Amino acid sequence: MEDRMGWARFVGFKMLRLLSLLAGVSVVSFILMQFSPVDPVEAYIGGDMIRVSAEQRSLIEERWGLNDSPVERLFSWGQALVQGDLGTSMIYRQPVADIIQERFMNSVALMAVAWVLSGLIGFGLGVAAAMRRDSRLDRLICWYCYTLASTPVFWIALLLLMVFGVWLGWLPIGLGVPAGMAADQVTWGDRAMHMILPALTLSLTGVAAIALHTRQKLVDVLDSDYILFARARGGRGLQLFRRHGFRHVVLPALTLQFASFSELFGGAVLAEQVFSYPGLGQATVQAGLRGDVPLLLGLVLCSAIFVFTGNMLADILYRIIDPRMKEEAIG
Repeated sequence: MEDRMGWARFVGFKMLRLLSLLAGVSVVSFILMQFSPVDPVEAYIGGDMIRVSAEQRSLIEERWGLNDSPVERLFSWGQALVQGDLGTSMIYRQPVADIIQERFMNSVALMAVAWVLSGLIGFGLGVAAAMRRDSRLDRLICWYCYTLASTPVFWIALLLLMVFGVWLGWLPIGLGVPAGMAADQVTWGDRAMHMILPALTLSLTGVAAIALHTRQKLVDVLDSDYILFARARGGRGLQLFRRHGFRHVVLPALTLQFASFSELFGGAVLAEQVFSYPGLGQATVQAGLRGDVPLLLGLVLCSAIFVFTGNMLADILYRIIDPRMKEEAIG
């Protein structure tokens, strides 16, 4: 009974934090957009701005509520949000909810593939480095991880695009599907081919943290007394890792992966922009550059929920792994 009450308090506290987080990021994002130099009317009209008269501009501002005060606009947006309406995008002329729904699956598929690959590759590299500590392989893996950790995502994306898309011509250079092809003719193979380069970019940049963490954790395990006892009994190599090391490093590595959702989403924004991949990241950049406040606020809420979910899953795993956390006061 006490355990159930503890989990109920934990979940309730997380929900309160989520609501406060959504409110905070919405207000901050809205305030930042007010200081943006982008003219929403000009971004809405585009190249025909010189043909628009003052009266037409006034009607457009009235249509989108741009002539209201910032407080009134924020309050109106909040009222509509409570009713389930995220508003209408100024640049796409579609409901924000439809745009997010359309692009959400593209981004989730991309980030899921990158998340799994980065976790598996990073875990494997960390284990290999720890098992061969102080060897050339260990130094090479550490050098590789430190180099990746200090390399911008967009630079890796441009490098992969130039090598595999332009020079070798093995993979498409952008978009989510082949250009000029009807939607009913696009196959899963076509989507997978266009996903390879952005997914590879995100997986390469996400390897460093999990590899270095796994290496250090396994090194600590291998230096422990019970491992020395196991070695004295004849345990060696992969057998020693499989019996005594794996269970001590796999769960911390998994929780670290869930906690890396924010870095994953941030990297996806840059990767999608480089590859013109039709996901939430590209839509976020377009909304920010063109002053589309309703779309940007909707995407901010979506990204905040995504990152919060990853962090909450990491917290849940930690509570399951370490029972002592259940006894700590929530604060």
